[in-house]
Amino acid sequence: MNQNSSNPLKKNVYELAQERLDIIFKEFDNVYISFSGGKDSGVLLNLCIDYIRKHNLKTKLGVFHLDYEIQYKMTIDYVDHILEANKDILDVYRVCVPFRVRTCTSMYQKYWRPWEESMRNLWVRPMPKNVMTEKDFPFLKERMWDYEFQLKFASWLHKKKKAVRTACLVGIRTQESYNRWRTIYGSSKSQLYHHYQWSYKIANDVFNFYPIFDWKTTDIWTANGRFGWDYNKLYDLYYQAGVNIERQRVASPFISEAIESLHLYKCIDPDTWGKMISRVNGVNFTGIYGTTYAMGRSTLKLPQGHTWESYMKFLLSTLPEETRRNYLSKLHTSIKFWRTKGGCLSDETIQKLIDLKIPIEVRNTSNYKTTKRPVMMEYLDDINIPEFREIPTYKRMCLCILRNDHACKYMGFALTKQESKMKDYILKQYKDIWT
Repeated sequence: MNQNSSNPLKKNVYELAQERLDIIFKEFDNVYISFSGGKDSGVLLNLCIDYIRKHNLKTKLGVFHLDYEIQYKMTIDYVDHILEANKDILDVYRVCVPFRVRTCTSMYQKYWRPWEESMRNLWVRPMPKNVMTEKDFPFLKERMWDYEFQLKFASWLHKKKKAVRTACLVGIRTQESYNRWRTIYGSSKSQLYHHYQWSYKIANDVFNFYPIFDWKTTDIWTANGRFGWDYNKLYDLYYQAGVNIERQRVASPFISEAIESLHLYKCIDPDTWGKMISRVNGVNFTGIYGTTYAMGRSTLKLPQGHTWESYMKFLLSTLPEETRRNYLSKLHTSIKFWRTKGGCLSDETIQKLIDLKIPIEVRNTSNYKTTKRPVMMEYLDDINIPEFREIPTYKRMCLCILRNDHACKYMGFALTKQESKMKDYILKQYKDIWT
């Protein structure tokens, strides 16, 4: 396992994880883990199981598993097996509720609902026995998203257990993505538990902890091999299919991060695939074209006779009215932002824009915590620099449309009014975080 270079004793990541578990289990009376069935949460669960058995703790570990209905059978089998094998020390919360989950398979659907009662005849599989459903959660609302449910669940469980302090363990690693790096390093000290960087306050006396945030993918598989831990055998099939180990993920199959591997369902789990294509709009098309330029997933070529702006307008004209309005709202918000506030760019990127004689206005100060400077500019048609994703272009908007990226994550757009209201609602519920 790799050494942590920032630690003066050069402890490896396994030893550091043990120290973090020491802190958590000694200082929190209610500990649970968010377990998806993937490699990271699987290793974290095994770490906790081993820790409890080794130290002979007279406590049970909570396991929070969101069952999204549509998942590889091998993942379901793995979840069933590890929970059953350790039921003597686990307190399982297996949840099957119809919250909203984003989908990038369709221009008509922005979300779908697992276990939606009105779709029972199209469910991909029967609901498992002894699960928790919507009747168990009085806080569940019709418009609630899956990530909002997770926040609410933490406070609900804290109250249910009448806990003094609750710890939710999450198996994310900074190596996986910038967003995960930001989760760890983007928090202020007031949001941390005793200034531990690998923690985050989500409610009064309720904290998220990330004990394996500094692990690499190779550490995950080294631990599985060295300790003989059970793991999701789906990853063996990913490997045999030629999927790079850094891109092997178990996730909701219709989010943007999973689109490029959606087609693998057809060969790995054909029975599930046959039911999926009737369950969510656009799945079959995405399975066929999800890795091609037809969905913006490879080198995108501009059709002859078009600029990127005119091509964007053409794409918008093919969309349903509601979807078209969503993208236009995002676009107008972004244009106004770049004209009036400006996006923060590095001095190196700013110089490249100057060298290309692109009209820009650079300010020296920003309200954001960054050494970069805000740059105001108009939308470009396209730009050929490595920092392409930082610059506002119509080509990026075309990519969002082709990818059915309704939230425009690829563009980094500001929130719509409706999304802002949703965010404000969540912040209001957890206002104690910032007070």
